[in-house]
Amino acid sequence: MGKSKKLLLIKIPLAILGILIIILTIKYFPDIVALTLSVEKFRDYILSVGKLGPAVFILFQILQTVIAPIPGEAIQIAGGYIYGVLLGTGYTVAGMLIGAVMAFYFTRILGGSYIEKILEKKKFQWMADIMNSNKFAIFLFVFFFIPGLPKDILIYLAGLTNIKPYKFFLVLLAGRLPWLLASVSVGANLYQRNYTLTIMISVTALLGALLGLLFKDKLINKFSGKDKLIYKFSSKDKLIYKFSSKDKRAD
Repeated sequence: MGKSKKLLLIKIPLAILGILIIILTIKYFPDIVALTLSVEKFRDYILSVGKLGPAVFILFQILQTVIAPIPGEAIQIAGGYIYGVLLGTGYTVAGMLIGAVMAFYFTRILGGSYIEKILEKKKFQWMADIMNSNKFAIFLFVFFFIPGLPKDILIYLAGLTNIKPYKFFLVLLAGRLPWLLASVSVGANLYQRNYTLTIMISVTALLGALLGLLFKDKLINKFSGKDKLIYKFSSKDKLIYKFSSKDKRAD
């Protein structure tokens, strides 16, 4: 069997799976969001499916990774609330990695042209520049690690680059694990009514997110490549302007 036929055999199931996920998500999106926004309702639903609970929970985490608008923190907190820190973290990481593998290879094998069209928009131009930087892996780790910064779209972006899959997934896991563990711990402590520790973790995460938002522009400029482009964003992540650091224009 030729290489092109083997690639086609991979592309067809991926395309069918992608279309199926999109259709189901569009149909049930309001119900999914409503369910995940309530820890108690989500817990009751997961427990109602019995032994399939872990698989269903992992499926929700996969959907959250593949389709960013689903609130990830709510699912991760619910994981700790339902299963405790150890199992909750394990199921959350499993779902996150499976979803990341799907998104990464969807771009690399099938959806590269679609992602490239997104990157042509001014809002995402900084991503197009950064992915060509020789510090791309470091950039990924920093953005995966700091709360409040865009993460899921970077998985699709990485699929367009030459980064080796094992390196990317190691960076992803190293960057995301600490705060995934923190979110799961919040859920576990809520269930145990240990509110002091819950507040401490939540405040730390909130401060990290605020610092990330405050220094996001500087981080983007630092990793943006050799041309020293300066990016300025609004609070809604819209690109206001872009110019060279050599220009005399001031903010």
